[in-house]
Amino acid sequence: MAITAAQVKELRERTGIGMMECKKALTATDGDMEKAIEELRKKGLAKAAKKADREALEGGIYIEVKDNKAYVISVACETDFLANSDKFKAMLKDLAKYLEENGDNIENAQEFVNSNYALELGENLKVTQFKIVEAPVLASYVHSNGKLAALLGAKEGTDAEKLKQVAMHVTAANPEYLSPNDISEEIVEKEKALQLEIMKNDPKMANKSDDVLLKIIEGKMGKFKSEISLLEQAFVIDPNVKVKAFIGEDTITSFERISI
Repeated sequence: MAITAAQVKELRERTGIGMMECKKALTATDGDMEKAIEELRKKGLAKAAKKADREALEGGIYIEVKDNKAYVISVACETDFLANSDKFKAMLKDLAKYLEENGDNIENAQEFVNSNYALELGENLKVTQFKIVEAPVLASYVHSNGKLAALLGAKEGTDAEKLKQVAMHVTAANPEYLSPNDISEEIVEKEKALQLEIMKNDPKMANKSDDVLLKIIEGKMGKFKSEISLLEQAFVIDPNVKVKAFIGEDTITSFERISI
């Protein structure tokens, strides 16, 4: 019988095995899903086949910057022990090379991992980030635990070392936006409504009218926007200076904080 893509996908999701192996197993068993799983086990893939439903809460991040391109890799696994192993870290580097040579198709990356590492490493491995980022100047920082990182893009001429220090800042301060101008009115109004409810539940503010409370809240919105905007935040390395003063107000074009 003809094997459909949906069958291959289901078997892959249930076992964590690569698509080609799944298709071969389904073909050999005339599309019988349970028998196909048995077939995979007979081939020595049982160890990986049992892992697919386990939660992958640990993992590691790897970022490689080459000229104006950054190769961003993130893979989740089950245990911190594996995430800290040399074999796992070597896999991340191999994935970066695969990304550079084959492009940023995350499904292909997952199949590459399933086929080449699932058996050897013995855990459920899930590719969560697999992409290429381009900018005239790039800088990245991966925290020592391997689970938290940041990548920044900037304009030509930006000091790359300073940009890396701002990447360190991003991992620590967790900004949501680049500048206050990027914050939508919807977000601001939602925060105002939240603050209004908080004040109404405060006995010291309960006797004040909504108009008075809203005026107080309006005065707080500048601080709210600054606290969640990268350029307006106090620089963690020197809190007396804002990030925009350290790196330049118009230099950073993009930023991303990545976590496991």
